[in-house]
Amino acid sequence: MGERIIVGISDQKIASNPDVLVSYALGSCVGICIYDNVMRIAGLAHILLPDSANRQDNINVYKYADTAIERLIISMERKGCVRYRLTAKISGGANMFSSIGKSVGEKNIEAVKKELVRLRIRMIAEDTGGNFGRTLEFNSVSGMLLVKSIQRGNVII
Repeated sequence: MGERIIVGISDQKIASNPDVLVSYALGSCVGICIYDNVMRIAGLAHILLPDSANRQDNINVYKYADTAIERLIISMERKGCVRYRLTAKISGGANMFSSIGKSVGEKNIEAVKKELVRLRIRMIAEDTGGNFGRTLEFNSVSGMLLVKSIQRGNVII
């Protein structure tokens, strides 16, 4: 078993065989897991918000779907990954609080999917929505994503 590499909120990391990327407590946030099955390299971004257009901070590119995903892909390509081999799995985007209109989680899911299409990354699995938090464990050896939740138990996608 390799190292467990923690990915915090508004952060991203890359792991290679045999390491595992772990991101805790995704509520309305979305975890974007990108994998190159030939290189056995995994990348995980934990995004907080859908769009950097109305940002109020000095931009943390890992905070927003519209900037984090592209940066993660570029970082993976620098490690030898090839874009046409990359696949994505996403999880999170829960509606943690009652809201009028679309929740932040729903907006995050939409933004992530839009970016994956724009960047031509094929999404092969998702575990999104609901009203519960998730913890992610993304395995760099197999590309398996283990989604843990107290309310629902464990799911592998």
